[in-house]
Amino acid sequence: MKLPSREILVALFLLVLVAASVLGFGAYRYVTRPAQFAVAVGNHGSNEQVLIDAFAAALRDIKSSITIEPVFYGDMAQAAEAFQQGRAPFAVVRPDLVLPNNGLTVAILREEALIIASPAARKIADVAGLKGKRIALVDMNAGDKALLLRVLSSYDLTDKEIRFSTMTAAQTPALAKQVDAIAFVAAPVSSEAGQLIRNYARAAGGEINIIPIDEAEALSLRFPVFTAMKIPAGAFGGRPKKPAEELTTIGVSYRLMASTRTDRGPVSEVTANLFRLRSRISAATATINLLKPPDTESATSAALPVHPGAVDYLNREQLTFMDRWGDWLWLGLFAGGALTSVFAWISQLFARQKREAVDEVLERLSSLLARARKSETQEELADLTLQLDDVVRQAIRFTRRGLTNMSVMSALMMAIDSTRSAIGDRGRSIDDAIFRAQSMQTENASSQ
Repeated sequence: MKLPSREILVALFLLVLVAASVLGFGAYRYVTRPAQFAVAVGNHGSNEQVLIDAFAAALRDIKSSITIEPVFYGDMAQAAEAFQQGRAPFAVVRPDLVLPNNGLTVAILREEALIIASPAARKIADVAGLKGKRIALVDMNAGDKALLLRVLSSYDLTDKEIRFSTMTAAQTPALAKQVDAIAFVAAPVSSEAGQLIRNYARAAGGEINIIPIDEAEALSLRFPVFTAMKIPAGAFGGRPKKPAEELTTIGVSYRLMASTRTDRGPVSEVTANLFRLRSRISAATATINLLKPPDTESATSAALPVHPGAVDYLNREQLTFMDRWGDWLWLGLFAGGALTSVFAWISQLFARQKREAVDEVLERLSSLLARARKSETQEELADLTLQLDDVVRQAIRFTRRGLTNMSVMSALMMAIDSTRSAIGDRGRSIDDAIFRAQSMQTENASSQ
């Protein structure tokens, strides 16, 4: 088998070494590059949009290895559809409006409760007492009204048994006495909810009652997209405090969700930064103060499961660099070992080729030397001389290809010189023999 020359092997080795270095550097840059993920957000200008914008800016400020890019849609339904179609690996979702079938919870951005308030003079003690009453829906969207209707239906009330009207928070003081109760959806401890309740109380001209929803727990079990919530005593402030004692109600959540196909490593990093950067984000929006982690104890069995990446961070089980890339690192080391073995094998083949090449030349020289000693004619010696010249040219080619070293060349030169001397000696011997034979013939002829 004819192997490539040493120069070709060295060039090949250097080429592979450079290629391995480039690939290694490229792999390092790949695994350490900043990864950017799109986040689908609906309702441009909403609290969620401001929060995600602030979060994205905070990630850029700290030069995080994970960054996000908000992608805005007309409403949350459109954002959820884009998320479900795979156009964004993250999305802000309100599950009671649209629940993507590929979404897992990363964090609960905020929870909002259904709050129903009525003047104490109306003597409405519970939801059932709203039958036949006038209720003002304050700044409610279609999803908020659907939540209220769901609650009313659990008390065997229909929308035909209630007289609804709509108003804004700014209109509440002027229209408060025209209705028996107001209903709105807000975070119980938010300043907006507290201000609305206090304004309504002043406009109603007396004490107001916050109506509890005692069936909230059962509702949340039947419809997991809803959340049973507590309104703490004094959540709305005022004197006397409102409410006077803790109440139960039903609510909805706004969640940051990640696709089931999104790797747990980036999700864990996003979750960690979301909680770590709360103070930075709060400068842009106080909504971040309502952020809370999902329940990790029932992460996989919950009706709204939690993403494994979020569980990793919340349970302090984040994957380290070796956990994430260790297998590839070991594979790289094994591949490097295999590459070294290949080159060692090629080197051994090259050394064997060198030995075989030198042995071939020495064998030819030995054969020429033996034939030179036995040659009978000058023609045979001339042929041996030509063959010796061919061997010399072959030795020169081997030397140029690096198949010989100084000691080998010394041995070759000695063998070549010996063979050449043997040819010369044998040639003189033949000439002497011919001369003697001719002299004897001359002497014989003269004597006759």
